[in-house]
Amino acid sequence: MENPEVNVPKMGLLAFLRKLPSMNRNLILFFKEILDQNDGLIKLPNKLTLTDDAELIRYFLQKNNSNYIKTSLVRTFVRDQIGDGLFTSDGKYWLKQRRAIQAGFHKKKLVGISKIMLDEINQYMDNILDVYAETNQEIDLEKEMTYLASKVVSKSLFGQEFDNEKIDVIDDSIAKANEYIVAVAKQPFLKPWYHLNGAYKHIVKQKNIRDKFILDFIEERKKSGESKDDLLGMLLDTEYEDGSKMTNKQLLDESIILIVAGNKTSAVTMAWLFYLLAKHPGIEEKVLQSVTEILGDEEPSIESIRSLTYPLQVLEETMRMYPVVWLIDREPVEDDEFSGIKIKKGEDIAAFVYGLHHNPKYWKDPECFDPERFTPENKKEQVPFSYLPFGGGPRICIGKNFAIMEMQFILAMFIRRYKFVLSPGQNIGFKPLLTLSPTNGIKVRVQKRNPAS
Repeated sequence: MENPEVNVPKMGLLAFLRKLPSMNRNLILFFKEILDQNDGLIKLPNKLTLTDDAELIRYFLQKNNSNYIKTSLVRTFVRDQIGDGLFTSDGKYWLKQRRAIQAGFHKKKLVGISKIMLDEINQYMDNILDVYAETNQEIDLEKEMTYLASKVVSKSLFGQEFDNEKIDVIDDSIAKANEYIVAVAKQPFLKPWYHLNGAYKHIVKQKNIRDKFILDFIEERKKSGESKDDLLGMLLDTEYEDGSKMTNKQLLDESIILIVAGNKTSAVTMAWLFYLLAKHPGIEEKVLQSVTEILGDEEPSIESIRSLTYPLQVLEETMRMYPVVWLIDREPVEDDEFSGIKIKKGEDIAAFVYGLHHNPKYWKDPECFDPERFTPENKKEQVPFSYLPFGGGPRICIGKNFAIMEMQFILAMFIRRYKFVLSPGQNIGFKPLLTLSPTNGIKVRVQKRNPAS
């Protein structure tokens, strides 16, 4: 028996135009407001169906995922900026690349990478954060976490750190591309203006500089004939069924995706995490106690972090409160239907992850920071696909285990040595770029803990 057709609420063009100021102030809060008013489902004038309903999201991300591809926004603007890697590709090509790259994230590989991570985190604490603590210098958590994550990712990917100048080039290139993609997604008529005022030319110039030094590095490695146990080594050694190997363009595209995903997502999440701990000293103390009791003075390892259950709960709750990837959009290849909801071919549908994570249907007091939601018992009660910090379905983030390991290491190592004190007078908001970043950073001062505390 067929389900009766659901009349999906539609926002008319006039109503949409009246909401433009609200949308431009903060797209996420605008989306949340209209979904709250329409029971989690609405169609916008650009024919985008937006939802924070877990069942519908599970349907198009998992149950019938083969009918859904990346949207034209991703296929044009995003692919133009970060290449045709795992994040932006589709179909047979995506599957071929996914299978090939998956090997680089197996546990055996992560054991070797974990040693690189620990070394980078230790160097960062000894050479950077200790100095900030001694000088009582105000720092921006997001910027500092980006430097650290960039060093971890570049060492894990390429076997060596990028210097700060190269990190700045990558970060600035990604940030400017981010702003451009979001701006033209919200208001497509702005695209010609970006071309006229020279902004797009500058974005392309930075992208070319970024791509050149990564390609140069790939070429150097190839010429050296050196075999290294890093992710680039894995990409270089990858052999397809026909015996061929990745071209330089493929190596570049996949490297960029790994840099973007491994850098920005972890960095922004850790900035939000230490911000939340600074605001909730009782939870911070509980994390410190857990780490101290379980690790003592020992460095964390892949094995020992399994015992750090409460710190993991704090990390998971941070990713619920501030999901770095706040929207997942797809385009149906053919007409589809779910529980009476008609989904037309070529008309985009998007999972509003921020709304999903803050939906009172799935979370009690969703605006409250409560790591107890993620106890093993409570996790069993979660509605499937109500929590998607790494996406869901076959395209769940390939680097999920890499990222969680990195963030658990940073939390365990930082909290034993430092306390981050929020600078007064800040109004911490978020800006909806491709990642959910703090509006103007998060300013803190670093205090060294008393070893006995």
